[in-house]
Amino acid sequence: QDGDLKFPLESVKKLKELVDGSRHISPRMMVPMASYSPCQEKHLPEEFRPVCKREEALMIFRRLSLAAEDDLCEICANAACAGCF
Repeated sequence: QDGDLKFPLESVKKLKELVDGSRHISPRMMVPMASYSPCQEKHLPEEFRPVCKREEALMIFRRLSLAAEDDLCEICANAACAGCF
């Protein structure tokens, strides 16, 4: 969950894979995070498409990607996780 937006954990994990994969294609071809947007990915899960229309889309994607790190959501250690309470 990010503000009023809620997404399935599996979709957030796929988002993180897309973000991580796009930055590590080649050491010389690394994409700076500031210029990268998951909205450019053709494999972006459909539930994230409305986020792309928001002005704060990059920050939302960053927060969701952080929430999926180290499976913290699954043990309810992250405040961004929904369904843990």
